[in-house]
Order: sequence, then structure tokens, then C-alpha cells
Amino acid sequence: MILKNRLLLFVVLLFSIVVKAQQGPGRERIKTLKVAFITEQLNLSSKEAQKFWPVYNDHEEKMDIIRQKERTQFGRRFADMSQITSKEADNMVAAFTKLQAEKHQLEQSFIKNLQGVLPSIKIIKLFRAEENFKKRLLQQIRKRRGGG
Repeated sequence: MILKNRLLLFVVLLFSIVVKAQQGPGRERIKTLKVAFITEQLNLSSKEAQKFWPVYNDHEEKMDIIRQKERTQFGRRFADMSQITSKEADNMVAAFTKLQAEKHQLEQSFIKNLQGVLPSIKIIKLFRAEENFKKRLLQQIRKRRGGG
């Protein structure tokens, strides 16, 4: 019961900080909160954490590069599709497919690297923790904007 209350307090604190973090230099604060959330959810030993975080951070940096490519290549182009030619659409589909393959390959490599660092149960918990963090972050953003 005490652990449940602590976890609840942690989550409430986490998301109140997230709301404030978005008012300042948001990205870094959100990353810090994400690290805290993942650490809490995975209950990493110091030995696991020492091996895990370099692998995780490397993966996140590579994913950020791919996400930046997506925004650059598709962000504005998808906004107004009324003037697009068939050839441009073909090129966009090919580029999109290439980026998706890159993402998939990166995820496969990440999982393989994690298997040398964490037991499978913690790898599954990591995926779940990342999804839960995203959901809660989006909920806080919606609340802040008055949409939820």
C-alpha cells in the first residue's frame, strides 16, 4: 500500500513538473522526466543502469535523427496535397518507405543490444514504460490546453 502511494505521488509530481517543463526549455526537462520515469518503472540495479543508459541514449539520438528527417521531408509537404504531382507522390512514398525501414532496422538493433544488457522482462517493461510516459505526457498537454 505504501509503495502504491509513493508511486502515485511520484506520477502526480512527475506530470505537474511536465506541465511546468513545457513552459521553459521543455525538451531537456521532458527527457529528464522520462529518464526518471523509466528508471522507476524498470527498477534498474546500478550495474544494469550503467550498461543500459548508454545503449538507450545512443538509440534515442539515432531515432531523433530519423524523426528530424521525417519532419524535414514530410512535415510541410503533407500539409497541402492539392498541388502534388503523381511523380512527387511516388518519390514521397519511396522516401517514407526508406525511413520506415531505417526505423525498423534501428529498433531491431536496439533490441539485440538490450538483450546483452537487461533480462527480457525488463525490456518488455521498458517498452511499456515508454508508451505509458507518452500517454501521460499527452494527457497533460491536453489538460493544459483545455482539451481534456
